[in-house]
Amino acid sequence: MIHVSIIEDDDDIRDSLSIIINGAPDYCCSGSYQDAETAIAEITAHQPDVVLMDIELPGMNGIECVKILRENLPDADILMLTVHEDDDIVFESLCAGACGYLTKNTPPVKLLEAIREVYEGGAPMSTNIARMVINSFKKESRHGLSDREREVLALLCKGKSYKMIADELCISSNTVRSHIKSIYRKLEVTSSSQAVARAIRDNLIRP
Repeated sequence: MIHVSIIEDDDDIRDSLSIIINGAPDYCCSGSYQDAETAIAEITAHQPDVVLMDIELPGMNGIECVKILRENLPDADILMLTVHEDDDIVFESLCAGACGYLTKNTPPVKLLEAIREVYEGGAPMSTNIARMVINSFKKESRHGLSDREREVLALLCKGKSYKMIADELCISSNTVRSHIKSIYRKLEVTSSSQAVARAIRDNLIRP
């Protein structure tokens, strides 16, 4: 069972998300909040596996809320669900600790797939968001990444899990982990979301 909490100020959207999640096998909505402050105060009691986070919230915004939840819920994965497609906002969200970024027009089936993907270690992004990220990678790496490491990083930026990267590049999962460990070291990051954020900021991958 994947336990999902929702932080969304629009009542209709929040209720719709709850219905979608509770109506799917192996998914459960465990907490629904209309603002960041309430979520921060109450969400730890539910210990969700995945948090769906809006950005524009009354009071504290979603990006600031992500930073706090990363400390309070270190094992939870946070998936941004927003109308924004601005590259700076995507970058800020990933730097704050979000594991994926979807737009609110994502169909219910794709949303459930993304929740499971992030739960299983992936970093899902809407197609248009992923395209924007990849198209922004125009400069050579300044961090000494090898060609293979750039390939792995590019797939990571597309939301691929370790297993999916291994299958696509025809290498073992252990080799993928070795490459990602090297990428983390060279980029001076400690997570896949931070690696993606650094790739966006520094334009590390060519399309």
